[in-house]
Amino acid sequence: MTDHLLKVTEAFAFDGKVVASKPFGSGHINETLLLETDKGSQYILQKINTYVFTNPQGLMENVFNVTEFLKKRLVEQGGDPNRETLTFIQTRDGKLYYDGEEGAWRAYRFQHDLMALNAARTPHDFYASGKAFGHFQALLNDYPADTLFETIPHFHDTPSRFKQLHEAIEKDAAGRAASVQEEIEFALAREKDAALVMDLQAQGVLPLRVTHNDTKLNNVLLDPETGDGVCVIDLDTIMPGQAIFDFGDSIRFGASTAAEDEKDLDKVQMDLELFEAYTKGFLEGCNNVLSPTEKDLLPTGAWMMTLECGIRFLADYLNGDVYFKTAYPEHNLDRAHTQFKLVKEMEEKQDQMQAIVAKY
Repeated sequence: MTDHLLKVTEAFAFDGKVVASKPFGSGHINETLLLETDKGSQYILQKINTYVFTNPQGLMENVFNVTEFLKKRLVEQGGDPNRETLTFIQTRDGKLYYDGEEGAWRAYRFQHDLMALNAARTPHDFYASGKAFGHFQALLNDYPADTLFETIPHFHDTPSRFKQLHEAIEKDAAGRAASVQEEIEFALAREKDAALVMDLQAQGVLPLRVTHNDTKLNNVLLDPETGDGVCVIDLDTIMPGQAIFDFGDSIRFGASTAAEDEKDLDKVQMDLELFEAYTKGFLEGCNNVLSPTEKDLLPTGAWMMTLECGIRFLADYLNGDVYFKTAYPEHNLDRAHTQFKLVKEMEEKQDQMQAIVAKY
């Protein structure tokens, strides 16, 4: 263990001395390590990416306040608060995170008896994650969403994302715009439909809710024996927002038949069986807290989140890959291609998606 990492670990109120550490997970944003102490306890230690999250104090206040609220609700319902939500470890001087020359770091208990999946093995896996995210929404139904700090302003504000795309095209920081004109045209052809949800929110038709904003399958920990969704993780983007965007982001990632960076677009499809499994689980988990308008807009949310993610990947490619971690020069472009392929699939299958939502 390096001297700087040792200094970080010693700042936290772990139950013993850290004797082992190794990289953990596959996230795009933060640096994550799995720690073990001399007493056999395990913890997750993360270096917060302060380029993305410019106010780690606000971020950690969101996360801590929401997890404490969840623990109270879970106790009231007879659940296990230590298993069904994250438990953050404060520093020895009582702070929510460590902030020093080594960067901004936070820690929480590692739930070793649960597992995460990067792709659904069966439709039940996706159903289970949908139910977990729906239950997450139901548990937080009466949390005052407007009190949350906006960790990334306009995060799921699709018109704002299009504005960023226009800026990236105009600036062309990496000199790549000329080579991606087809992708730019695909995105801009759909810009006029991108303001629907934000307009309805502004009109008061859609309520502001506590939203996760990164509802990928691997952000739900599953019980390896039952396959049930147990704990929602990765709460960095907890913010006020729209429940239909949380639903939509799950679909764009989990109902795809291929990896997010698949180069062979013939392998990329929007699987209606997986869409149905997730929809059933999500609506069951929500326990009828969604309004009729929110339910009707679930397929639109899937389309919009997929389009938005595609334009984010495209904008980052144009900007020189400054936001998402990349493994090779065209990585963000490959990611944009998969998202745009899914957008086309959703446009073709919109009626079927709507019928599935109505069924449940």
